[in-house]
Amino acid sequence: MSQGNGGRLAGAPVAGGGTPQTSWLAARLGPDADLTGCTGLVAVGAHPDDETLGLGATIAGLAAAGVGVQVVSVSDGGAADPGASPSERMRLEARRRRELLDAAEVLGIGPPRSFGLPDGRLAEYEGRITQLLVEILAAAAPGTWCAATWRGDGHPDHEAVGRAAAVACARTGVPLVEYPIWMWHWAVPGDSAVPWHRAYSMPRSVSAADRKRRAVQCFRSQLESPSTGGPPVLPAFVVDRLVAVGEVVFR
Repeated sequence: MSQGNGGRLAGAPVAGGGTPQTSWLAARLGPDADLTGCTGLVAVGAHPDDETLGLGATIAGLAAAGVGVQVVSVSDGGAADPGASPSERMRLEARRRRELLDAAEVLGIGPPRSFGLPDGRLAEYEGRITQLLVEILAAAAPGTWCAATWRGDGHPDHEAVGRAAAVACARTGVPLVEYPIWMWHWAVPGDSAVPWHRAYSMPRSVSAADRKRRAVQCFRSQLESPSTGGPPVLPAFVVDRLVAVGEVVFR
């Protein structure tokens, strides 16, 4: 599904709470995914934390099974605090890179790679993102899959990265799965804006779910109120929902 859902996300303020996790836990979200053909994974996020929030348990489970996972962060997340000065933004970018490195260690994978493109403006760089992903995927071993933020997630950066990954996978023949993050906030079970016919529930062990929970806590810059004031980017109820509902991908 390529049509964006920015309007749906804009119409569902984070402070409003969104769809309760109990609604998702009671829903049938798709058959279990078969990962036997996945012998390597390139997990692409628009910002540091996307891969952990949307697919952290899957990443931890694959890594524990000996599957090589490479995390790619397209931006350094410097626009997370709109009130930050240029110097504060640079410090935030450095902090978020460190947080991502810490989270990767918790998930049991190697150091992530960052493209360093401007947070909040990734749609302007889709061609560049596509080119960089093509280079990575073309050099990957046979059996490698690509996971990227869903093209319909509502956040413009998430959607831009999803579109770029879809083109890169089409050019290289690498299987693509897309994972939602903000969908869990603005959508409801059975929502017509979501391609449920392509949805698969990702398996997760207790230990993999625990690694995800601990890895999410590495992103303190997103979980705490910014120095310039205001609420955190990721309120506790958003994090609790993302951890509780499990992980779904669209194929």
